[in-house]
Amino acid sequence: MYIGALELDILLGDVRSLKEKRALVRPVLAELRRFGVSAAETGEQDRYRRSMLGVVLASSGVDHVHEVLDTCERHVAERPELQLLAVRRRVFGPED
Repeated sequence: MYIGALELDILLGDVRSLKEKRALVRPVLAELRRFGVSAAETGEQDRYRRSMLGVVLASSGVDHVHEVLDTCERHVAERPELQLLAVRRRVFGPED
């Protein structure tokens, strides 16, 4: 079994309240979940223009883990209302 995790540090566009932030982040998380991953806002929850998203996937193949995490990363990077500042990726396998 392999477990892959992404940590996506994002900067939001013209956001002036936590309510506006949630309105941007919620649809992104819902779309990520369509790729068969667990996704949640995992940090920067009290800041209006920043967010940390966590994405996790378990699979029997390491290639599948990388493929899905690449898709998730591209999906977030292509959103015009978000700026992807940093991505941290970890993959854990049977040897870990």
